[in-house]
Amino acid sequence: MEKKRFKMKTLKYIFLSLLTLSMVACENDLVEDFRELNDNNDAPLEELTAGSADFSNYVSLGNSLTAGFTDNALFIAGQQNSFPNILSQKFALVGGGNFTQPLMNDNFGGLLLGGNPVLNPSTGENLFAPRLVFGGVGPVPLQSINPMAMSTTDFATGYPTGPFNNLGVPGAASFHLIAPGYGSLANFPSAANPYAIRVTGNTDSTILELAMAQSPTFFSLWIGNNDVLGYATSGGASGTLTDQATFDFAYNTLISTLTSQGAKGIVANIPDVTTIPYFTTVPFAPLDPSNEDFAAQIPTLNGVFGQLNQVFAFLESQGIPNATERSIVFSETGASAVVIQDENLMNISAQITATLNASPTFPTFVESFGLPAAASPIVANLFGLVYGQARQANADDLLVLPSSSIIGEVNEDFAAFLGSQGLPPALAAQFAAEGVSLPLEDKWVLLPEEQAEVAVATTSFNATISASATAAGLAFVDANALLTQLANGGIASGDFILNSGLVTGGAFSLDGVHPNARGYALIANEFMRAIDATYGSNFEASGNFVNVGNYPTNYSPSLE
Repeated sequence: MEKKRFKMKTLKYIFLSLLTLSMVACENDLVEDFRELNDNNDAPLEELTAGSADFSNYVSLGNSLTAGFTDNALFIAGQQNSFPNILSQKFALVGGGNFTQPLMNDNFGGLLLGGNPVLNPSTGENLFAPRLVFGGVGPVPLQSINPMAMSTTDFATGYPTGPFNNLGVPGAASFHLIAPGYGSLANFPSAANPYAIRVTGNTDSTILELAMAQSPTFFSLWIGNNDVLGYATSGGASGTLTDQATFDFAYNTLISTLTSQGAKGIVANIPDVTTIPYFTTVPFAPLDPSNEDFAAQIPTLNGVFGQLNQVFAFLESQGIPNATERSIVFSETGASAVVIQDENLMNISAQITATLNASPTFPTFVESFGLPAAASPIVANLFGLVYGQARQANADDLLVLPSSSIIGEVNEDFAAFLGSQGLPPALAAQFAAEGVSLPLEDKWVLLPEEQAEVAVATTSFNATISASATAAGLAFVDANALLTQLANGGIASGDFILNSGLVTGGAFSLDGVHPNARGYALIANEFMRAIDATYGSNFEASGNFVNVGNYPTNYSPSLE
């Protein structure tokens, strides 16, 4: 068998075709048939009224969605376009007071600690990097376009002056809002949040206490997303789902306390996170034979996996259930699925190794790669180690957005390990291509079983939110239904159809998780619609919904 090199570093073409539409497309008027039509455009509008709501002191609590987090960062322009700030501008028309936010120092985003970036000790990654920008094809780090864009907000010094009406804390889960010390620098990084530190002024005060100290007359609460999100975005590999008892206690404490002084308010539930672009942008079958570099490797790949597929067939004949469903084949005519590790599969590493060692033809296969036949036991052991829980992905698997940057790339650490086992560097690299010859780790894929866990938790938490809102007589926004609608056909607003497509959909920012300014404007309108329904205000009937077209879909790299 002719030895061929995989050249896996040439595979970064995979997702370019997904994002080739210009951002300008999001700014253009959309198809006339989908515009919202109003047959009574000439009818006089009602005079704006607050109904039974008192907006004189509005306080908002929540997480990144409340703070105005967008493009994977918090920065001034994003905060100014947060949905609570948009609401406050409308509330001001009917007696609403000033609305103060803990503004960052710049429009770069990101945080420093003592003048230095905060690095992940395992990876060296900047945990609070500047924002993402549109790089012509897809999201790229701001500093890749503007190297001079440096974070200037230090959470160890220079705290902004409160009290703050916007108490949204990026990264906060339900129980964090009632946790003393969550905003204390002394507790970082184990039990404190840098954004909470800035909000509390480095004190032990809870976010809820800061809200109640202002005696709010009206509040918004959108919390719970991070009780499921961290687990989901890690592909179920890290983070945890909040247990039901903890969530119920935290949420009921928030509602009972916020309403204890007679304040009215509005709450929103938790969206199905699997509908957001973070999970829907990267296809399960991105390996395209129309790319010449990849196409040239397909015969070699199929030769390698052909050996493994024979093992799967033999093991199924020996009683291993559904072993042939693990077969890996790359198509020469259509897109092929990536190879993933599925922790839910029976681990058959030992059986693979034993079967290959017993095969009289396996030494010849090993020799075809320039290795001596004596290396057969080592290679058989490596096959078992790597493919004991491997399969190709299918439509039920959700690849997380960051996987787009590593599929087809050589995993240098694993290549080094293969080298330590006696494989030459070039051959080690060939067998360390992410998602092709090396199964993607669990952190890159949210498996169906993990999706089910997230769905159960989301449903249970949302039941608590709905029941609490009903019992307290609060306005309620079904954010779950809203984001599902964005994912399934889109939502018409003015001259636009917003959907959940990354870059081109018009509603989500470049991180694939948080809305952009236009998306936050859409959310603000939904909050006003629910307030109208519960408290008798008439923001919609009086023509006071915001025009989403007045809000950008992306921010320029030159924004400072």
